[in-house]
Amino acid sequence: MSDTTPKSIYLDYAATTPVDERVVAVMVPFMTERYGNPNSLYALGRDAYRALEAARESFAANIGAANPSEVIFTGAGTEGDNAAVLGIARAAKARGKGNHVVISSFEHHAILEPAHRLAKEGFEVTELRPREDGIVYAEDLRAVLRDTTVLVSVMHANNELGTVQPIKELAAATHEHDAYFHTDAIQALGKVDWNAVDLGVDAASFSAHKIYGPKGVGALYLKRGTPFEVYMIGGGQESKKRSGTQNIGGITAFAKALEIMLAERGTEDPRLTALRDRVIDGVLKMPHTALNGARDVPRLPGTANLSINGVEGEAMLLKLDNKGIAVSTGSACSSGSLEPSHVLLSIGLKPEIAHGSLRVTVGRFTTDADVDYFLEVLPPIIANLRAMSPVYAKMFGASV
Repeated sequence: MSDTTPKSIYLDYAATTPVDERVVAVMVPFMTERYGNPNSLYALGRDAYRALEAARESFAANIGAANPSEVIFTGAGTEGDNAAVLGIARAAKARGKGNHVVISSFEHHAILEPAHRLAKEGFEVTELRPREDGIVYAEDLRAVLRDTTVLVSVMHANNELGTVQPIKELAAATHEHDAYFHTDAIQALGKVDWNAVDLGVDAASFSAHKIYGPKGVGALYLKRGTPFEVYMIGGGQESKKRSGTQNIGGITAFAKALEIMLAERGTEDPRLTALRDRVIDGVLKMPHTALNGARDVPRLPGTANLSINGVEGEAMLLKLDNKGIAVSTGSACSSGSLEPSHVLLSIGLKPEIAHGSLRVTVGRFTTDADVDYFLEVLPPIIANLRAMSPVYAKMFGASV
């Protein structure tokens, strides 16, 4: 390949996804001629309301909810996470159940920060570490559950590692203590089998922009009967659980995006898995590299997190960016931090190793040629950075 060939290769689909043109086509009319407020009584409003409820029915059916009323549309996945952790824990405590909350230590900050807020309010919060393979096991959860536990929250698929958690088993263990189980399913939606009733979860959070839908739209599944303290008050929309005029264009787009994801999984999952494995195998050919999280555990089709020893992740990211390749060193929501990833530390990596990680995620528009180019460009970048790294020289000598 010529160095003069312009490149723009996106390998960070876990951070966000481009909006699929088929999704845009569904969304645009609700920003132009069908712009009514779904809470208005005249024809334009009634049209918007029908579209809203059709999207809710479609979304509910596609996540296996028992009833469409169990789907609350939100403004983001973060909002759903916050609402679930704060709303369920506070409401359950108010019923006299207890004040103990369990989360995994490698949750997204949208779960960690609400849990820290609960701790300031007097809740006891246990952060359960995953094992080195990147999995939270039911027997480990059982060991920390108490009679006073009100809520457990464990993400379905880790946003940095891509490891998929045994949610059905974790929910069952939680229910043995009469507590409620929430999962951040933002990375899992449309990529793994997902049925709310079968999994046995009481609540789950989702986001449109991870599945080729627009940003600024999310959803919270809240099983009927689950205690919930309303967090956004005002006009009483979303069955009085989340006030605010609904984003009809975004919501209908979210429902459409999920329909497409599910319809295409049969062909897309094997394709993405093959691309992911090519990335992993290609990087592991270089010395002193490792895949983070065990390879033989359940994984998302498109996510790989790799440690490249003796090199700063930020330096690799910037060098790759200069070559037109977008990757991540961890969660995009907190990538401005110079601290090593809390996810990698939680599975036992040393800080100096965690600093040298890359998260590479392939998606709908990734091609074999994109992966070829990434694997062509990366080795000389690593060699150059290692040659300048006193840390690498101290760890492994002069060999790169």
